[in-house]
Amino acid sequence: MMATTHAFAGLAVVAPVAYAVPELAVPLAVGALCGGIAPDLDVAFVHRRTLHFPVYGVVPAALAVAVAVVAPGPLTAGLAAFAVAAWLHAASDVLGGSPELDPWTDPSDRAVYDHRHGRWLRPRRWIGYDGSPGDATLAVVLAVPGFVLFDGPIAAVVAVGVAVSLGYALVRRRLVDWVPDWVE
Repeated sequence: MMATTHAFAGLAVVAPVAYAVPELAVPLAVGALCGGIAPDLDVAFVHRRTLHFPVYGVVPAALAVAVAVVAPGPLTAGLAAFAVAAWLHAASDVLGGSPELDPWTDPSDRAVYDHRHGRWLRPRRWIGYDGSPGDATLAVVLAVPGFVLFDGPIAAVVAVGVAVSLGYALVRRRLVDWVPDWVE
């Protein structure tokens, strides 16, 4: 899935809390958006292994939520949102396709690495590949809570994210032809 889809998923998860505790809405949104994107920073290393923790990620997420419940504040709320969104990102990558540049030609059986069991989890391919029409649709649907609940800069970030998602989805399959061979 696209990084924006993951970011919007994180935002959708924290939206009920932001609605209930509006004074924490901005730190929750910033934490969720950043946490939803953060695991994909491993694209420069071993993508979906280096910063993706689909099993172990639940531990820091649960601890961060517990701390935020016991000591609510902007910092604890933002860190909890970050940890939950990062874990959700890693865990949900199994629902998509494999991480190759062109997974529609020769997809691998590697979705995301499970550090606990020392093996790659198989992709379910409910979302065929990042930037697929299904991924773009999911991104738009997950962005709705961001449009409804947040305003100002957060709503602007969501709007830009939706535009980027749709633009990327329009050119995704052609990107393979535009990328130099050394990138693969």
